[in-house]
Amino acid sequence: MNTIEIRTRAREEFVDLTAEVDSVVAVSGVASGVCVVAVPHTTAGVTVNENADPDVRADLLMTLRRIVPDDRPYAHAEGNSPAHAKAALVGSSV
Repeated sequence: MNTIEIRTRAREEFVDLTAEVDSVVAVSGVASGVCVVAVPHTTAGVTVNENADPDVRADLLMTLRRIVPDDRPYAHAEGNSPAHAKAALVGSSV
């Protein structure tokens, strides 16, 4: 198992991990198989999507913000309930 550490710069952000995953697979020596990408944090998710048009990322963020708005009376004391809900919707592995 290999670990790729990602630092985000914003509260909500899509990060393209393609190069990092390609690198891990290349050095693994595996010629055929499945690569599972998983995120262990409860307020982060991972998905597969295109990266050719930045509007796709903007549209996905807009959609997640509509589905899970920040201004609801969430009970979770840390103030990051929307992040937990968005991560649950996106999923933690692909």
